[in-house]
Amino acid sequence: MTELNEKDIKEIKEFSKKIRKNVLEMIFNAKSGHPGGNLSAVEILSTLYLKCMKHYPECEKNPDYNNRDRLILSKGHASAALYAVMANCGYFPVGELMTFRKLGTRLQGHPSAKHLCGIEVSTGSLGQGLSIACGVALGLKLDKINSKVFVYMGDGELQEGSIWEGIMNAAHHKLDNLIAIVDKNNLQIDGCVDDIKCLSPLDEKFKAFGWEAYTIDGHNPQEIYSAIEKAKNSTKPVVVIANTVKGKGVSFMENQASWHGKAPNKEEFEKAIKELS
Repeated sequence: MTELNEKDIKEIKEFSKKIRKNVLEMIFNAKSGHPGGNLSAVEILSTLYLKCMKHYPECEKNPDYNNRDRLILSKGHASAALYAVMANCGYFPVGELMTFRKLGTRLQGHPSAKHLCGIEVSTGSLGQGLSIACGVALGLKLDKINSKVFVYMGDGELQEGSIWEGIMNAAHHKLDNLIAIVDKNNLQIDGCVDDIKCLSPLDEKFKAFGWEAYTIDGHNPQEIYSAIEKAKNSTKPVVVIANTVKGKGVSFMENQASWHGKAPNKEEFEKAIKELS
């Protein structure tokens, strides 16, 4: 099945609205974080966890845990969105989200596999996630485990040379169990991605390296789901290039590089929550 029904789409949209509120509450409470890139990731992570991935909130207690799909958040600063999705899927209590970025928390500013079950790899240094995902995907093949490895990347991150080594490596080893997702919101901390180091034409570059490439609206659950389900049946590694809006859902944050890495003040927070409500 490559189509969602109306009930599924409604579920993802309502879930995504809840995740956006959680993200803003977490970052406001912590007085630090990355609202722009977290808000652009919401529908993709929500659709993955609700409809696309084999995953088990009870972790090692589930006998099928070793057969789970793996998600590597290479764009580690989008941790608030990932934590919010995981909490609302039952990995840990939703109330724990308010410990985000606090001293001693399991919810580190960047995901830590040491601290929280369900985090596959500790990430945060941009450019490393795809290479790690290649190793995980190759290991699963050697162990004859039929699971997928998803790696979530930012578009600014693709300016790192190690990403392109990973792209070449994945094609060479025919890692058809690897699905990369690029959150293409066109902005990074210093401004417009293409002004800093142009990536276009991104789909053609991946194809030239031996990948299959799909381009979608990263806020449309149907397009996200259809692309992921199609990618699962590919004989090549697949990249899903998801066109998104940085700061999606909050009018004064949308398409503003200045909201890459700062927390809203009380007035801004209340205005954002009102918009989402």
